[in-house]
Amino acid sequence: MKKQFVTFVATGAWSGLIPWVPGTFGTIPAWLIAFFFIKGSILWMIAAAVVTLFISVWAAGEAEKQFGHDARKIVIDEWAGMFVALIFVPFSLTNYMIAFVAFRFFDVVKLPPASQWEKLPGGWGVTMDDIAAGVHANIVTQVIALVIRMYFTG
Repeated sequence: MKKQFVTFVATGAWSGLIPWVPGTFGTIPAWLIAFFFIKGSILWMIAAAVVTLFISVWAAGEAEKQFGHDARKIVIDEWAGMFVALIFVPFSLTNYMIAFVAFRFFDVVKLPPASQWEKLPGGWGVTMDDIAAGVHANIVTQVIALVIRMYFTG
């Protein structure tokens, strides 16, 4: 029973089991939760990020025993990173789409400190590079959202 539960959580409600770009497909449920349920609430977004971070560290650490270190199937870390990418981002479809694309970009590119944090042991290494990618994506999204507000809206 524990193995099935760990698999469910670590694979982001099985979204990470999609064989083609599992990181991207694994991020989609978190984005949907943020867009349709959290809807820009700063406190709920911070809570989602913090809770998911710790769930991810645990679940990813346990799932590594089944799948290996930072296996592509493990996507709960993408959930944590996506929630971080959306903290303080003004709620709109455009801004949330920008954050999604930026997060996926930075998760793949792994700018410092993501590349260093990825080397941490167990679930910490699996999760913390996505937290760094989320911070990078958040900064870029905030800048782009500001530019849009300044130059493209009344």
